[in-house]
Amino acid sequence: MVKLQVKEIALETAKTGAVALFLFEGGKPPKEIDRKLGGYIARLLKTKKYSPKKYAVRAIDTLGKIPADTVLLVGLGKKEDFTQEVLRRAAAKAAQSARAAGATSLALSVDALASKKHSAHDVAQGAAEGIVLSLYKFNEYRKKPEENGTELKSAIFASGAETPKVKEGVAEAEKICRAVYLARDLGNHPGNTATPSFLAAHALRECRKAGVRCRVYGKREIERLKMGSFLAVAKGSAEEPKFIVMEHLKGKKNEKPLVLVGKGLTFDTGGISIKPSGGMEDMKFDMSGGGAVIATMTAVAALKLKKNIVGLVPCTENMPGGRAVKPGDIARSMSGLTVEILNTDAEGRLILADALAYAKKYKPRAVVDIATLTGACMVALGTLASGLLGTDQKLIDALQKAGEKTGERCWQLPLWEEYDDQIKSTVADVKNIGDRYGGAITGAAFLKKFTDYPWAHLDIAGTAYSAKGLAPYQTAGSAGYGVRQFIEFLKKY
Repeated sequence: MVKLQVKEIALETAKTGAVALFLFEGGKPPKEIDRKLGGYIARLLKTKKYSPKKYAVRAIDTLGKIPADTVLLVGLGKKEDFTQEVLRRAAAKAAQSARAAGATSLALSVDALASKKHSAHDVAQGAAEGIVLSLYKFNEYRKKPEENGTELKSAIFASGAETPKVKEGVAEAEKICRAVYLARDLGNHPGNTATPSFLAAHALRECRKAGVRCRVYGKREIERLKMGSFLAVAKGSAEEPKFIVMEHLKGKKNEKPLVLVGKGLTFDTGGISIKPSGGMEDMKFDMSGGGAVIATMTAVAALKLKKNIVGLVPCTENMPGGRAVKPGDIARSMSGLTVEILNTDAEGRLILADALAYAKKYKPRAVVDIATLTGACMVALGTLASGLLGTDQKLIDALQKAGEKTGERCWQLPLWEEYDDQIKSTVADVKNIGDRYGGAITGAAFLKKFTDYPWAHLDIAGTAYSAKGLAPYQTAGSAGYGVRQFIEFLKKY
């Protein structure tokens, strides 16, 4: 991970490969740097040979007039449209442009961007996240590491009066980005590596390092818990299912915990209701919700949040083996409700149902689950937003607000009682699919049956991974989606 530093220096004195200058439309460049460059930046702006529209970058060779080799002009767009997310994306573009220019180090300053609306802490955190996340690489399985030009090794935040707040923001970003890297790594591993046992072992190791209590239940313990819905999905796989329970109990003793539940489907073939072969390799990402919860738990410990937070991740494969659950089979869930399984590819809700029932033992203040649950959500919202549904509007609003701030946006879908009619079974308490319409909603309606507490559901089927980065700080493959949104939510809720 790129090294981040905060130093009380002026940008024009920074001995780095590149210096990034963030500019608003209609704004002026920093006087001292522009003076040393002979007014060149001001002339570019005046003649409109460069316009600082959002994320527009112009590289200038300094010709030795300042210690840095290159000045990068980075556009922020209109000042009234400025947000932490705009800066996050602009900083990502700056880091990528610095690397493309051959720089191994980058200097930037965010002090001037701080205001009553955007604190120095927040702008520093946003810029740091953009830089670090944009430079992520996954080279685990390459004989020769992927070459993306020169490696950017360090980024220096040149600061003055705001140095203490800038340091706090950068330090927080480092801890959060480390967790996002973990979530991305877990998601990018192939299914033959990232088995339920692999995921559980990583959770144990990372939680031990972070100081989070972690227990892993195997098949026998899951059977004793009477998680029949979870076990139905696991039946077809040669890999043993695992149930990961993580506890960060640093709040008051009588404080009800917030519980995060993540879908840990390490590979999803669809089971007997098998998926088409085209694109099935992407089903290694079906554990992205679980990876986000594991990573979030390590981050809450690193940030020393004084709250009671629990993470639950049911892990299994969904395979069409000789013992696999069949369409029409009925499973008895931990809650006692029986489930008619009409489609074995609607398996995520089956493992989440038992995890949501298990969450009741904590008498939670609120529960949020996160899952790559339905292709229907992707049809509805595309790849730019997650679906958000639930039973508590205050909880939903808090998640949506956190998503807006972190750029991990979500959109609320209805969950009216009438949708429950679609999952009524004639032979069991509930069936695991509705008709062909509103699949993201009926999936959530199914999950709602297993909750009796304030609850929200994030469907990240469209946002968890991509063949290309949808934002400048996202890279192809696993996005590590949900970690930053969860941290922001947990801090504020």
